[in-house]
Amino acid sequence: MFNLLNTYITSPLDQFEIRTLLGLQSSFIDLSCLNLTTFSLYTIIVLLVILCLYTLTNNNNKIIGSRWLISQEAIYDTIMNMVKGQIGGKNWGLYFPMIFTFFMFIFIANLISMIPYSFALSAHLVFIISLSIIIWLGNTILGLYKHGWTFFSLFVPTGTPLPLVPLLVIIETLSYIARSISLGLRLGSNILAGHLLMIILAGLTFNFMLINLFTLVFGFVPLAMILAIMFLEFAIGIIQSYVWCILTASYLKDAVYLH
Repeated sequence: MFNLLNTYITSPLDQFEIRTLLGLQSSFIDLSCLNLTTFSLYTIIVLLVILCLYTLTNNNNKIIGSRWLISQEAIYDTIMNMVKGQIGGKNWGLYFPMIFTFFMFIFIANLISMIPYSFALSAHLVFIISLSIIIWLGNTILGLYKHGWTFFSLFVPTGTPLPLVPLLVIIETLSYIARSISLGLRLGSNILAGHLLMIILAGLTFNFMLINLFTLVFGFVPLAMILAIMFLEFAIGIIQSYVWCILTASYLKDAVYLH
């Protein structure tokens, strides 16, 4: 049977908590893996928003696209030029669809997370670091597939004096392994820190404005600062999605060309 649980939100901090919205219960088997949670709901919302954007630009399969096409072409050209500049060569087109998909997903998820009392997908470190580990594993497998044992020459910088080779190999190996976490940690920590900052400042300002009439009027000053921070968070969400794609393309370049 169906069981509706926690279908209301009582605090801004709830955007960091995964709640069960629709639970499936059975006396015979465990159906918790099929529960509809806030995480799965907002993942579906992000995918639907992306689908709607492309439907709007399609203009009913006409040769000339709608007005939404300009925005999509701008994003497409920006990511394409970035991938072409980062990877280069003749193989950049093979990896462009994946990087563009990553950008659109993270970009839309970050913007949706700015809606008050919504859910921040990118702020969940388990999800975003798992995604970065998958990318890191894929790059490693790609490098080994294309170059074999020569791939490990990536850990020995060209022109390194022989006595320094063991030390630099250890440093480069640790740096390469750290990519699996740093890629997702950079995005997740920025989104998480920004949302927490806005929550704390908004709560303090709200309590301050409730004291008396004077603080109510004077409270518009920090309120304007919070509004400026909110616009900054919008910019950070866009920039971090772009940084994710730049680093992904850079890691792919190392796996493809070994430099």
